[in-house]
Amino acid sequence: MDTPLLSREATPRRGLDLKNLAERFGLVGVWLVMIAAFGLTLPGIFLTWTNFSIMFATQAPGAMLALALVIPLTAGDYDLSVGANLTLSAVTIGVLNAVGGMPIGYAVAIALAGGAVVGLINAFFIVYVRIPSLVVTLGTTSIITGAVQWMTNSSTIGGISPMLIDMVVRGRLFGISYAFYYVIAIALVIWLVFEFTPLGRRILFVGRGREVARLSGIDVSKVRVGCLVASGMLAALGGVIYAGLLGAADPFSGLNFLLPAFAAAYLGATAIIPGRFNPWGAVISVYFLSTGITGLTMLGIPLWVTSAFNGAALILAVTVSQFVRGREETDIG
Repeated sequence: MDTPLLSREATPRRGLDLKNLAERFGLVGVWLVMIAAFGLTLPGIFLTWTNFSIMFATQAPGAMLALALVIPLTAGDYDLSVGANLTLSAVTIGVLNAVGGMPIGYAVAIALAGGAVVGLINAFFIVYVRIPSLVVTLGTTSIITGAVQWMTNSSTIGGISPMLIDMVVRGRLFGISYAFYYVIAIALVIWLVFEFTPLGRRILFVGRGREVARLSGIDVSKVRVGCLVASGMLAALGGVIYAGLLGAADPFSGLNFLLPAFAAAYLGATAIIPGRFNPWGAVISVYFLSTGITGLTMLGIPLWVTSAFNGAALILAVTVSQFVRGREETDIG
C-alpha cells in the first residue's frame, strides 16, 4: 500500500531536481552548444587547443575583475573603479620596474597595496560619508584615469621584467598559462569564504538587508569596507596579470575589461548558484562571452560588434539576474 505513495512523492522530487540542475548548469550547456556550433562552422580553426589556451590566458584579467566585482555586489555595493584600478596597477609596475629599475617583487607589492588604498578611499566615501557607490567609484575612475595618463604621458611603457612574464604567460600547466590558474585559485578562495565561513554568511546577509543585518548584531560598515578593499586588491591583481601578459603597461585598454566583467558578474548570478553572485558563475560567464566574441571575430564580424555584443550581454544578464533573484527571494519568503 505504501509503494504508490512513495512513487507519487519521488516523481515531483525528480522533476524539481532536474529543474534545479537545468537552472544551475544551463549556462554551461549553452556554452558547450556555442562551442560545438563554432567548431562545426570553423573546422580546424576554432576547436584547437591553441585557440582555447590563448583565450583562457588573455581573458584572465577580465575574469579577475569579475571576481573583484562579485564581492562588493554580494554586499550590495557597486565598484565601477575596478577597470581603472587594473590599469593603475599595471602602470605602477611599469613605472617602478621598467622605468625606475625597482625589483619586480617590490613593484608588484606596491601595486597591490595601491589597489587596497583605492578600495579604502572608495569605502570611506561610500560607507562613512554615505555617497552612493556608483557616484563614488565613477569619480574614482575618472581620477585614476587622469593620474595614469600623467604617470605614463599617455604612452605605453615597455620593458617590464621577464620574471613577471614567466610567472604569468610562459609558465604553463597542461599547455595553459599560469594566468588562468591564478583566476581559478582566487575563485576557489572566494567560494570557500562565501559557502563555509561566518564571514561569507555575514556578507550575504548584509547584501540581503543592511538594516536587518545591523539589528542582528553584524558590523555592517566593517563588512562593506572589507568587501570594497578586497575588490580593490583583486582588481590590482588583475593589473599584475595584465602587465605580465603584455610585458608592458598600457594606460588605456584596462577599462575595456569593465563592461564584460560586469556582464559576467550578473550573468554568473544566473548559474551554478542561481539568484546569488558567485565566483564560479562569474568565471564561466567570462569565458562564455569570450567564446562568443572569439567565434564571431573568426567569422569576420566587424570589430564594432564586440562592443554591441558586450552591451547586449550586460543588459540581458542584469535582466535575467534580477528575475532569478526576485524569484529566489519569493520562494524563500
